[in-house]
Order: sequence, then structure tokens, then C-alpha cells
Amino acid sequence: MVTPDGTAHRRGGAYGLGAAALFGASAPISKLFLPHVGPLMLAALLYLGAGIGLTLIRLLAARDPTPREAALRKTDVALLAGVVLFGGLVGPVLMLFGLARVSGLAGSLLLNLEAPLTMALAVLLFREHLGRRAAGDAALIVAGAALLGVRPGELHASAAGVAAIAGACLSWAIDNNLSQRLTLRDPLAVVQIKTLGAGACATALALLGGQQIPEPSLVAPALLLGSLSYGVSLVLDMKALRILGAAREAAYFATAAFIGAILSVPLLGDQPGATDLAAAGLMVAGVALLRSEQHAHEHAHAALEHDHVHAHDEHHQHAHVHPHVALDEPHAHPHRHEPLSHAHPHVPDLHHRHDHD
Repeated sequence: MVTPDGTAHRRGGAYGLGAAALFGASAPISKLFLPHVGPLMLAALLYLGAGIGLTLIRLLAARDPTPREAALRKTDVALLAGVVLFGGLVGPVLMLFGLARVSGLAGSLLLNLEAPLTMALAVLLFREHLGRRAAGDAALIVAGAALLGVRPGELHASAAGVAAIAGACLSWAIDNNLSQRLTLRDPLAVVQIKTLGAGACATALALLGGQQIPEPSLVAPALLLGSLSYGVSLVLDMKALRILGAAREAAYFATAAFIGAILSVPLLGDQPGATDLAAAGLMVAGVALLRSEQHAHEHAHAALEHDHVHAHDEHHQHAHVHPHVALDEPHAHPHRHEPLSHAHPHVPDLHHRHDHD
């Protein structure tokens, strides 16, 4: 759904920050499980908790007869397979391989490659526009996230470890951009398939690696944590991707490191230092500047037919030819966009992929 008054960017930013907060909270909480649960098995439980929770929500939502979101189609299978493959299998395997061959400090710094790689793919391959101002704002956030990883200690890494972690970040960057192509579909359905697929892959890898299923007293809270920090977080992330595009979403989501660092103080007894405060300052400044961005110019929309959730705003002026479509908004049904030229504040959602001189 597109709003011509500039509120879309602020709403998308709120979704992105909410997703980052929930995901960032999972890091320090997950450390409380690690003495009792293997890392890959814990990842499996978190993904499965998300998938199970979203399955229950979708069963309840099925009672509403009005189509609120566009359903997945057979043509989406390839994108969904790519999301599960790169996000749920290749990325985690490469990360675990790489982390075993680099120091903790090197690993923390290298994992920040995900955001710039996501931005690069979004701009170079998927035609997202990221102006100099927005790129600078995003760079502040990414720099702050990288600075949070700096801790006193030995910085060492093997070439294979560095290449593996870089490959993991590239896999998640591909996952982010493929997910953005699915954002016109029902985000609950997309994330349900993604998390159940990733959970199944992680479970198989954990069992093959000799990790054991933990005690039921640990399984239940891990599933609950996954339903919030992975399930709800990824749904909010999909909404942010829908509105903002992958490049800006990656910048907002990079603040997850900041949220995790804050919660590590009461949960793990960590003490923030001068470096942490400097990192926080960079990230807060970057978020504030990015949220205040205004991008407006004359642009043209070509004729287009597709299906997604919408309200009858300036971009969606059409008659309802399907008698089963309810008149209350927002709703979803196949519709046609007539050619339109106008100027208004906008971000590079799937309605606004156009060239810039």
C-alpha cells in the first residue's frame, strides 16, 4: 500500500526498528541457552518456534472471509526455495564453518558485511535507488554496528574462515533481496514457509552433527523466544522490506546489534565502554537522519497488473469487478494500474522502481 504524503517511510522505519529490536533481543537471551543447547540445535528451535507460532496465527486469521493479503502463487516457488536455501541453509552453515576458524572479534566485525552486501545487491541488481544522502545515513548505522563488535583481544582469522563468513553474509544479502521480491504476498505465509523450512534444515544439520535434542524444560522457552524474536520479527521485517526496499531495510535492521548490546547489560552483566557509547551515537544519528529523508520528484508509472494489499489511494483508483471483494479497506485482489505521472515523496517499494537522472 502506497501513501503519497511521505508517511510510508516513517511507518517502514518503525517496522524495521521493531524487527531489529525483537531480533536483537534474541542474541543475549540465546546465550543463556547455549550452555545447555548446541548452537545449531538452538537455531533450529528458534526457527521452528517462529514457524509454529505463525501457523497458529494463520489458522485463526483464516476465519476472516475478506482477503487482507495476496496469497502465494505457484510462480513464487522459486523465490521461496531461494529464501530457504540461502537464508536457512547456506548462510548458517557457512557462518558456523567460518566462526570456528576466526577469533570472536574478527567474527563480530565480519558479520557486519550483511548490510552493505544487501545494499549493493539491491542497488546494482534489483534497481533500488539509494541517493548519496541515504547512503551516508546508512553508512553511519553500519559503522556503529561494526564499532560495537570492537573489543580488546586478539584479532586473527584464516583465509578460509574469512571467506566463509563473507559467503554467509552474501547468502543472507541474497535472502533479503529475494524476500523483498515476495513482499506483495502475505508476509505471514512467506515467513511461515521460510522459518519452517529453515527450522527443518537446521534440525537435520544439528542431528547429523551429533547435537542432541534438549530437555523439554528448555525446548518450550526456546520455541517461545523463536516465535517472537524470529517469527514476529521477520513479519515486521517483511513489512519494512515492502515499504522501504532492501537497502534501507538493511540499515534499520543493523540496529539489532545495538539492541542486543543494551540488553546484555542487565542479562549478562556486560558493562558498556566508551566504544559502545560512540557506536550508539553513530547509530542513533544515522537512524534519525534516515527517517527524516525526503525523496520526491516527477516520475512515471507504467501500466501494471498485479495483486497485493492496498487501499484506494492516488495509486489505486479502480473499480471492483469481482463481487466477492469486500469494500472495506485495506484489502487484496488482482487489479490494474493505469499509466500515471506525478510527483510526491516516495521510497523504492515495488511501485517505485524507476530510473534517476
